[in-house]
Amino acid sequence: MKRSSAGTRRPGRCAALLATASVVLALAAPVAEAAGTGGPGAGAADTAGRPSSPDACAAARSSLTASLDTLVTRHGIPGVAAELTDPRCGRWDTARGVADRETGRPMRAEDRFRIGSVTKTFTATVVLQLVAEGRIALDAPVERYLPGLIRGGDGHGYDGRTITVRQLLQHTSGLPDYTAALVQLPVEQWRFRHAEPRELIATALKIPPPEKKWHYSTTNYLLAGLIVEKVTGHGVESEVTRRILRPLGLGDTYWPGDSTRIRGSHSHSYFSATDEPDAPLADGTEWNMTFGGAGGALVSTPADVNRFFRALFGGKLLPARQLAEMKRTVPADPGRLWPGARYGLGLIASPLECGGWWWGHGGTVPGGHRALGAVGPGGRSIALALTAVPSTEQAEADYRATAETAFCAPTGDHQLKETS
Repeated sequence: MKRSSAGTRRPGRCAALLATASVVLALAAPVAEAAGTGGPGAGAADTAGRPSSPDACAAARSSLTASLDTLVTRHGIPGVAAELTDPRCGRWDTARGVADRETGRPMRAEDRFRIGSVTKTFTATVVLQLVAEGRIALDAPVERYLPGLIRGGDGHGYDGRTITVRQLLQHTSGLPDYTAALVQLPVEQWRFRHAEPRELIATALKIPPPEKKWHYSTTNYLLAGLIVEKVTGHGVESEVTRRILRPLGLGDTYWPGDSTRIRGSHSHSYFSATDEPDAPLADGTEWNMTFGGAGGALVSTPADVNRFFRALFGGKLLPARQLAEMKRTVPADPGRLWPGARYGLGLIASPLECGGWWWGHGGTVPGGHRALGAVGPGGRSIALALTAVPSTEQAEADYRATAETAFCAPTGDHQLKETS
């Protein structure tokens, strides 16, 4: 990958990718806050997206395009795609760079890609639907649904009787992330291998507990997926498909299962196999994502991700009470998410420099795909797809600036051309 001279090279290899794959970037309206937690509230400024001139929509589109071009030309990301929706400007999508470095095929906005931890928001939504139906209690212990599964762990004292469903979704369970063990293995030992959730959970329980109260851990979402299966009699994949994908018409979003390939038109993904400066990019498109499961396995498109988050925040998937619970946040580790970010139940809230907050989630998969789906002030939403992870501090900063551009560029009455 082309390295930026403006920043120090970020950690490479699958170890670094898995760290961010479990963690992610990640996302509008005022939030219902847990007492005493601070953060986004009813008084949050809503300055982004206010009209400024008849040509403001075109200017906002141009600004976002320039930000995407920076990722490709300055930082060597092979391909990027985005869909932006604004109540004043309609829906617009774009793609820059290439989807396949070998053939040179241009990136397309409709290309499928792996969305990684954005999957967590889908899983959390189903859990909260079951809460609304009275089939799951947020503050019930995990033991109620999965008796005996969380116990001990090589003397570490993990106990499902003291961990609640809410804590799983909020990453305050105190459970470690099983990916910390995977990164110690050569990637080829697990890249194409089927992984069972209980196997990965057992691996996590052998790891010492995290030092901080809030600790991002995909282990939590594997457990949430098993709880969904326990109370419904169906796998979380079936429930997400039945409750979200089909009703919303998300026809390009699916669970890949054991297939290492992505169906239909898709972008390839790329990663640095070593930590050496200017290491060549390897193609990481083919991967068995059962290791991500309910916390990271979905394949989608920017359009489908965008539609999902707009439906979620538009009240089409959850009753108001459960959506408010989803948006009750706790402080997150500033070293793991964006500065000032907070975490709800499968949602991240991140402050904007122009005022207000964006809400949603992001994800990174070991093979290199990165995703972001977010809703911000004024009803604007964005979905981003990258075919490689930014590899320097400056590249990461410019990636984050792309989200700021999407939400903070003012818009006017001029309508963007709707995509078909």
